[in-house]
Amino acid sequence: MPELFEQVADTQIHKGELQPMTMTIIAWAMIIVFLALVMTKKMQPFTALLLVPLAFTLLGAFLGQYTDLVAAANEVDAASVTLWDQIKIIGDWTVAGVQQTSKTGIMLLFAILYFAIMLNAGLFEPVTRAMIRFAKGDPVKVLLGTAIVAACVSLNGDGTTTTLICCTAFIPIYKKLNLKMMNLGVLVILMNTIMNLLPWGGPTARVISVLQGQPGVDEQTILRALIPGMVLSVIYMLGVAVFLGMRERKRVGIQHLSNEELAALMAPESEEDAALKRPKNVWINAIMTIAIVVMLVLGTFPSMFLFLVGTGLALMINYKSIKEQKARISDNAGDALQVVILVFAAGIFMGLFTNSGMSDALAASLISLIPPQLGRFWGLIMAIVSAPGTFLLSNDAFYYGVLPVFAEAGYSYGFTALEIGTASLLGQAFHLLSPLVAFIYLLLNLTGLDMGEWQRESAKWAVGIFVIFILTAAVTGVVPLMK
Repeated sequence: MPELFEQVADTQIHKGELQPMTMTIIAWAMIIVFLALVMTKKMQPFTALLLVPLAFTLLGAFLGQYTDLVAAANEVDAASVTLWDQIKIIGDWTVAGVQQTSKTGIMLLFAILYFAIMLNAGLFEPVTRAMIRFAKGDPVKVLLGTAIVAACVSLNGDGTTTTLICCTAFIPIYKKLNLKMMNLGVLVILMNTIMNLLPWGGPTARVISVLQGQPGVDEQTILRALIPGMVLSVIYMLGVAVFLGMRERKRVGIQHLSNEELAALMAPESEEDAALKRPKNVWINAIMTIAIVVMLVLGTFPSMFLFLVGTGLALMINYKSIKEQKARISDNAGDALQVVILVFAAGIFMGLFTNSGMSDALAASLISLIPPQLGRFWGLIMAIVSAPGTFLLSNDAFYYGVLPVFAEAGYSYGFTALEIGTASLLGQAFHLLSPLVAFIYLLLNLTGLDMGEWQRESAKWAVGIFVIFILTAAVTGVVPLMK
């Protein structure tokens, strides 16, 4: 085992070739600069996602880091690769990154348009009115309802769907009762974080695929290992919802509303909004929306197809004239565009970060930081490393690049594949706060939240989820803290 660590410490692995320590320094510097610029509000996320990785990738080209990559891509001798060749390939990496997120971007474009049209038509008015009547002006009930709905909708494992449904249903309520949108953003993302660990969610499916063939690793065993921590974390988040609600209750109070005031709260904000409502179409809109969500969960059709067709039908059903349809697209396109360009920018970030070798270099450096003498604590180490690992890297990069190396090391220290795989999922408590997660830009756009402030506030409560995950795994024995 020491030989494995010495090899990783002295070299960086990229597709079987050795990478100099320079790439590791560039990778860490890029991540630090990016996070610093975004969290201190020196750059907006779009420009940071685009320009920061581009600048550091260009630096790598000037330092001659891509000679072997260019030679392999162009099937030429490494000695013939020039500086211009290394700069030119950056364009290919950018296109590859955009292609990776293009389906998500197009799907989000039509998903946002669809739900915006449903919001215009008043589909969620009954939900808003029912919640307002239930809450009776009490912020605690509203925030508790937010957490419960977010947990239920997150059962489908898709963050985009959860965000769209929760935001379109609850944003009007938060606005009417003057509640902080930050609480909505925190509750939705952290409930989705917990439910995303279900076997049909992205990270768990990757772990199963990586460790497939190892004894004791399948959907049932992973789920049984995770369920106790997930249940306790959901209870914890319900407690957080109550706490935040109590804080809001102190700020705005319980609004004891008369029937007239309730009617005023539920009334459209303007005459223009009232003119867009289609109360007679509530049932057909509801049936269509439920059908789309069900087919989305079952995987009957691609999500892009469902929302594309849904948008067309929503326009035809609710707004008969071409003028009205054009107006709905025009008025809602701005919100959709803001999200889509961020998704494409995130694709560029991932394309440059991954294809340049920075992702592999950063992953290998994380491994090299751990001395082999700590092998008996490998389960705890895997859990702790998975937190920054899944935040700084995409799920693909972490689970397909880092996990196999950690698993091999863990086996030699007496840890099983199930223990290592489960431990690698505990850091998911922070993953959905990563700028590499596409749908968070949808959440930020709909709620109007600043990315840095939202990350800081969410991370504060995500620490509790992470601690619960680790302690529950240790107590139940699915991830021993030491051997």
